[in-house]
Amino acid sequence: MTPHISRKRSTLAIATAVAAGALLAAGLTTGASAQPDQNVSAASPVKLSATARAGLLQDANAEKAATAEKIGLGAKEKLVVRDVVKDRDGTTHTRYERTYDGLPVLGGDLVVHTAKSGKVKSVTKAAKATIKVASTSAKIATKAAAASAESTAAKTGDTKKADAQAPRKVVWAASGKPVLAHETIVTGVQKDGTPSKLHVITDAATGKKLFQHQAIETGAGHSQYSGDVEVGSKKGGSGFDLTDDSRGGHSTYDLAHSESGEGKIVTDDDDTWGTGKPEDAQTAAVDAAYGAQLTWDYYKAVHGREGIKGDGKGATSRVHYGKAYVNAFWDDSCFCMTYGDGEGDKKPLTSIDVAGHEMTHGVTAATGNMEYSGESGGLNEATSDIFGSSVEFNAKNAEDVGDYLIGEEIDINGDGSPLRYMDKPSKDSNSLDNWSEDAGNVDVHYSSGIANHFFYLLSEGSGAKEINGVKYDSPTADGSKVEGIGRDKAEKIWFKALTTYFTTTTQYKDAREGTLKAATDLYGADSAEAKGVAAAWAGVNVK
Repeated sequence: MTPHISRKRSTLAIATAVAAGALLAAGLTTGASAQPDQNVSAASPVKLSATARAGLLQDANAEKAATAEKIGLGAKEKLVVRDVVKDRDGTTHTRYERTYDGLPVLGGDLVVHTAKSGKVKSVTKAAKATIKVASTSAKIATKAAAASAESTAAKTGDTKKADAQAPRKVVWAASGKPVLAHETIVTGVQKDGTPSKLHVITDAATGKKLFQHQAIETGAGHSQYSGDVEVGSKKGGSGFDLTDDSRGGHSTYDLAHSESGEGKIVTDDDDTWGTGKPEDAQTAAVDAAYGAQLTWDYYKAVHGREGIKGDGKGATSRVHYGKAYVNAFWDDSCFCMTYGDGEGDKKPLTSIDVAGHEMTHGVTAATGNMEYSGESGGLNEATSDIFGSSVEFNAKNAEDVGDYLIGEEIDINGDGSPLRYMDKPSKDSNSLDNWSEDAGNVDVHYSSGIANHFFYLLSEGSGAKEINGVKYDSPTADGSKVEGIGRDKAEKIWFKALTTYFTTTTQYKDAREGTLKAATDLYGADSAEAKGVAAAWAGVNVK
């Protein structure tokens, strides 16, 4: 398989994608998703420019006190504007976080759905309980809270070292009755070399651990190449910088095997990048830049979202992290994607679906922000698999055609099998096909199988079929037959649910409700699409 080599400037990138798409259309089986959705619903999101989005956020910020009163919040509760989505019919979906008596409320996020007239249609809340605590004075000292958090990190066995940052007082409302708590972030390094930012929530009255979640969101792989591609660059200094001004200024940096810092911008004398061999440091940089541009193009073209945060700003990609680091991760604190070079520093983790997967963690952090633990963590991971696969389909790359396999090119198992399967997740021997009461106790990469399976059923339906040369055979939990509605519609339903109905505490039954609402908004309550959503969830035992 030919590695990435860029020979032209960014202005030609779109032409390459179109040419590849024409080649695919001529000779490949396409399955239920072949026909694009021609009907644009009034509930579809409009494509907001960065300026238009900023204006809506400014308006929401100016009106947040009035909004808090409209939706019945208490006198000590304040709203903090986070994100906004606007539909074609003028409805806005404004996402907020909350404070209580000046303290952040974890699990207090909500989305206010407002009609064009200004009337509040409904509110989606992460926490159902009234936000109120008896006192905001902590009985447990911050030093004791930090020590407890460090002990928790040590017990996980995931960190080689741990250093607790000063705890902050919060109101914990994500799991029942709100309580005063401390949130401590314990930083360190996980066993495989991945940075660790473990958030530990402890009761401020008793010191008891209430919750923990990892802020560094990861994937895994070895290497992948997508043929000759074109990436954005610009003139800089005496040569060229790997910076794509057509996509928000996304830049690619070389960490030179360091595990900290930003690294140095990747440069070239003649704007011809890489040799296609891992020994050339530019090759991995080309792959990373290509994955970033495909992800940007997908969200903009399909969902009208300009950039990961919707603000028109590009992220940063960092290549050559650590020594023989066999992973890749998204870190929202630096708004950056980081790639290791794999075993022997010769197999960079720079595949299309891995890039789309990891960068989608950034989209999720800016929207639904499902906690990276339990069922919500599984939904977070599945969202990245769903849109990582969607980015791959949308790329129409002749050497890496779209499929419902995650990491199929990286050969992490050494036998040519993918990392995960969406049609029947249990084929990897770990992931869950269907929901059960134990789903929240499974690693998030495995509980994600439930939503991955749902998405496949919704897109393509159950049973045996071949798509783009790959054979699938998807079962259902109850033996029922599910008819797919097509991937294009399924993507739009999941994206709308993510951006307007999912919250930090969303569980699988909440996801069912959110996607049903999204399908109803887009296609109608009695539509085949809404019925398809219900059938696909039943197919994975979420009812």
